Amino acid sequence: MTHQVHAFEPPERFVAGTVGEPGDRTFFLQARGGGRVVSVALEKVQVSLLAEKLEELLLEANKRFGVTLPEVPLLPVHDNEPLDTPVDEEFRVGTLGLAFDVDTATVVIEAIEAGEAEVEISGDPLAEDDDEGESDDEEPDDDLDRLRVRLTPEATRAFIDRARRVVAAGRPPCPLCGQPLDPGGHLCPRHNGYHR
Repeated sequence: MTHQVHAFEPPERFVAGTVGEPGDRTFFLQARGGGRVVSVALEKVQVSLLAEKLEELLLEANKRFGVTLPEVPLLPVHDNEPLDTPVDEEFRVGTLGLAFDVDTATVVIEAIEAGEAEVEISGDPLAEDDDEGESDDEEPDDDLDRLRVRLTPEATRAFIDRARRVVAAGRPPCPLCGQPLDPGGHLCPRHNGYHR
């Protein structure tokens, strides 16, 4: 079975976004460029981890290779636009891979379709050649669809900023237990079943 690699090197726009109301949102990564738009679905925790790991990757690239880190974007440059419509899910993400390309000073993000393996963020983010050390149990990944984007450090910082805002825009946490509050409240385990 042939697989598709949706490559955007670089994309015109690469963002994390959601469809639906808080508490019932579906998270997407969306890349646009060359007249095409590709949207892939993933979990909220994957978006949060991706932002966290990209921040670590930029810091490590600065430390190891002297890459200049961009400042946190100022408020006027925030990308607050909704996802491009229609939002058609190409696939659900199972694995996210990160790398820093020293030659071009760019961050490479690869979202791989969910197979039978569990969801994870993998790979040595600063590896120069990911082909070394592959084992036979990694071969099934070759049959999975992928979304690959290549971002400048500035575009990476903008992606991190938006991803964090998208994750934080959900339901507010309960002040007692930290679980998300529904519009009508929730049964808090800290109240031991009693309402005030």
